Amino acid sequence: MTLVDPERVAAVIRAVAEEAVLPRFRNLSAGDIKEKTGPADLVTVADTESERLLTAALTELLPGSTVVGEEAAAADETVLARLEGDAPVWILDPVDGTAMFAKGDPGFAMIVALAARGRTVAGWIHDPMPNRTAVAELGKGAWLDGKRMHVAADRPIGDMVGGVWWSPAAKAIVPKVRETRNPYSAGLGYMALASGALDFAVFRRLNPWDHAAGVLMHLEAGGTAMLVDGEPYRPVPIMKPLLVAPGPLSWQALAALIPAA
Repeated sequence: MTLVDPERVAAVIRAVAEEAVLPRFRNLSAGDIKEKTGPADLVTVADTESERLLTAALTELLPGSTVVGEEAAAADETVLARLEGDAPVWILDPVDGTAMFAKGDPGFAMIVALAARGRTVAGWIHDPMPNRTAVAELGKGAWLDGKRMHVAADRPIGDMVGGVWWSPAAKAIVPKVRETRNPYSAGLGYMALASGALDFAVFRRLNPWDHAAGVLMHLEAGGTAMLVDGEPYRPVPIMKPLLVAPGPLSWQALAALIPAA
C-alpha cells in the first residue's frame, strides 16, 4: 500500500537530522534540556525542532495527512485520537533515545511511521551518526540502505541474544537465553532485530512512536511479532507485552515463559 515515495520520506528525515539534530549533538546548553515526567523522561530543543520540521515537511509530502508526534502528544493527549481517524497519519519520534542524545551518547535514532485506517503501512528508522536509514513498506519488505533486511534464523532459545524491557519477563527469560542486550533506543533495537543482530525482544509500554515503524520492519524482514496474548500489534498506545521473535516456533517458546500481564 504505497501512499508516498519512501525515498522522498527518507530524504526528508535525513535533511531534518542535518538541520535540527546533529548540530545540537554534544552541543546542548542546560536550557536546551527539560524534564517531562521526571529525570529519566527528557525533551531537548532537538526533539521539538525536529518534530516541527518533520510535521511540516511530511504533511506537505502527503496532502490530507495528519501527525501524531511524541512531543505533541505529551503536550496534548487528544492528538492521539488521530490514530483512529480516516486520514493517513504520520507517527513521529523525532529523537528516540533522548536521554542518550542529551548526554552525548550516539545511541539514538529518529523514527517515522505512516499508518492508514489503524494499520502501519510504512516505517523509517534513521541512525544519524553513521547516516544509515532502514525502510519498510507493507508487503514490500524491509531495506537498510538499499539492502534487503532479514531477521535471524529461528533457533533454540538457549542460543538466543535479545532484549527484555519489562522486569517480570526479564526474570523469567534472562536465565534461559544466551545473552541480553537492551539498546536505549527502541529504533536501534528494531534495526538490530530486523537485520538479525538481535534475535528477540519483549516490550511492555507500547507508545506508537516507539513501535509502529519497528514492528512493521521486523515483520517485513520475515519475523514474528504479536502481543503476548496472541493479538496483532496495532499502532496505538498499548499497555500489554509485545514479543518480537525470528519465527513462530521461537515466539511460542519465549511466550510460554512470559508471565501474564
